Amino acid sequence: MTSRGGSSHIGSVFSMADIIAVLYGGVLNVDPADPEWMGRDRFILSKGHAGAGVYAALAERGFFPTSKLDSHYADGSDLSGHVSHKNIPGVELSTGSLGHGLSVGAGMAYGAKLDGRRHRVVILLSDGECDEGSNWEAILFAAHHGLDNLIAVVDYNKIQSLKAVAETLALEPFGDKWRSFGWQVVETDGHDHQALKEAFARMPARPGRPTCLLAHTTKGRGVSFMENSVLWHYRTPRGKEFDAAMRELSED
Repeated sequence: MTSRGGSSHIGSVFSMADIIAVLYGGVLNVDPADPEWMGRDRFILSKGHAGAGVYAALAERGFFPTSKLDSHYADGSDLSGHVSHKNIPGVELSTGSLGHGLSVGAGMAYGAKLDGRRHRVVILLSDGECDEGSNWEAILFAAHHGLDNLIAVVDYNKIQSLKAVAETLALEPFGDKWRSFGWQVVETDGHDHQALKEAFARMPARPGRPTCLLAHTTKGRGVSFMENSVLWHYRTPRGKEFDAAMRELSED
């Protein structure tokens, strides 16, 4: 999809691919036949630049034909580079400007509490995105209102757009910061499907508190020359690089 359309962010897609697979493989309570079902869980990809991964999952889950994926990032396509809800069933919110997803998700979770609804709201953030102050306002808000129907998953691959997170604006001690803001924190391997399933099955990790899942991941996971490389935040896989990547993925 990214090679055909000339888009980027494939490293960011690969770091979260296992998380998305587990969520849409059984964790999220959604219905492809009725995308607007009121009882559905809400999922927001706050790191909207990795939208190709969500589009692929939605298509595989039956929200729209997989053939539509061929139009990703093409002129006039609904499948924009940053994930968009326009004409795309299953997408709750258009994202791309970082730092918005958790705030909207907290509002959704609070609204569900006020209405007595039991669905969950799951937000997937990037680690670099946690530089945004708006997230920390939302984190305070969620804890204050006891939003235990809210789950924030951080794709903690330790790299952001131009360099390592630790060099840009260090987050550690990351888990302790979430805890100090009143959240329950769970840490796991973001590529281990069983560990992810077990973590989600235990949520809310503590009644009356929102949960943060720190998923330790590898940027560019699955392609050796993409792994832990800043280059593949923006680079488009084409030609020999595309062929080499596909060979590695087919052997995995």
